[in-house]
Parts: sequence; C-alpha cells; structure tokens
Amino acid sequence: MEHTTNKIMSPTKGLLQSEELYQYILETSVYPREPEPLKELRGVTASHPRAKMGTAPDAGQLMAMLLQLVNAKKTIEIGVFTGYSLLLTALSIPDDGKIIAIDLNRDTYEIGLPIIRKAGVEHKIDFIESEALPILDKLLEDGENEGSFDFGFVDADKVNYLNYHEKLMKLLRVGGLVVYDNTLWGGTVVMPEESVPEFMKPGRQWTTELNKSLAADPRIQISHAPLGDGITICRRVI
Repeated sequence: MEHTTNKIMSPTKGLLQSEELYQYILETSVYPREPEPLKELRGVTASHPRAKMGTAPDAGQLMAMLLQLVNAKKTIEIGVFTGYSLLLTALSIPDDGKIIAIDLNRDTYEIGLPIIRKAGVEHKIDFIESEALPILDKLLEDGENEGSFDFGFVDADKVNYLNYHEKLMKLLRVGGLVVYDNTLWGGTVVMPEESVPEFMKPGRQWTTELNKSLAADPRIQISHAPLGDGITICRRVI
C-alpha cells in the first residue's frame, strides 16, 4: 500500500532511461529511509501545479548524507518552494544549527510550514522573502559571514546561478559544499538546439554556461550526479 502512495506522491524527475529502474531505486533505497515529515511534505506538494519544482527524493537523500559528512551547522538555501530540501536540511543539522532560506514567494513556503513546525525544526530556519543577490551582498558586508557557511543549496532562477556561485564561494568555508539543482535541465543540455522546446531554451543556455564554468573553476572539486534533474556538488578547496 505504501508503494502505491509513494507513486502518487512523487512526480517523475529522474533521467534514467527506464522509469521502472528509477522507481526501483526510490522504493528500495529512498522511500524506506525517508523521514516521515519529508514523506508528508512530498504528499502535500504533489497536488501543487508546479510540483515538479520540488527536490527529487533521491537527490535529497544524498544531500542529507553530505550535510552530515561535513558536519554542517550553518547553511544557506536559495529557492525554497514548499520546503522539501529545507526540511531535509533542518532535520540533518544539529539542534542549534541555522539555515538562511531565501525565496521570493512566501506563499509556497507556507504550504510546508505546518509540517516543518510539527517536525520541531522551525527554530533553525531564518526565512527571508526577497531576491537572493541583495541578501547575499548584505551577508558579505558583514565580515563575520565570509567563509563561515558549511553548506549551500541552490534551486532558483537559473539566470543567476553563476552570480550566486561567486557570492557563495566567499560565504562558504574551505571544505564547505554547495549543491546546484537542475544542472541537466531535463536532458536538454545534450539536445540539438532545434529539438529543445522553446520554453526550455533560456534555461538550457544558462545551465550549459554554468556547467562549463563549474568544470573550469579551480576553487572547487565537483561531482555532476544524474539524480533528479541533475545536481552538481561543489566542494570549495581554496
């Protein structure tokens, strides 16, 4: 019965050639380990018209491990939507950990807020309703923030990913991680231009530019993982 519920609750995001193989990964390794608050938030989000904007649960599982591997305590999230990745982070960091969460739309954040509250982790979250770049600049103006963040997650306007990256390279400590979502852009990054749906072309261009830039950036170690819609994990090394 639970498997049936999970199928209803999870819009397809995987890029694996076989839908059955992706479902196997979810049902065997992801869903059984997914905390109940995250299951509930996935269910609430599934009926939203933009449900596919939510973080893929398999990508989320890896992020939870990364957060704990770097002993993350101070984190930043750009793009919140209903809060799946935000709740995941809040569940993964210590009780006195803090997340600065930035999004233009508080309404979608409030969809998941009752579940975040019920999970007992709202006190870890500083939600800021704003464009991200001015907030990042403000954080950098305060000298105490430079090099102080352990982890970042970016799932927002693709046109600004490179701008966010430059700011985050200053905010992250050496050894800290930032994860960028949607870095395979529905597989369009390898499609001929004429085959790409018109509405996806701007995002494809910004994404390919980001991928090239990250691959050439000597400040980071990277891993481009085909989870969800593609995530790129960057570890600051200098």
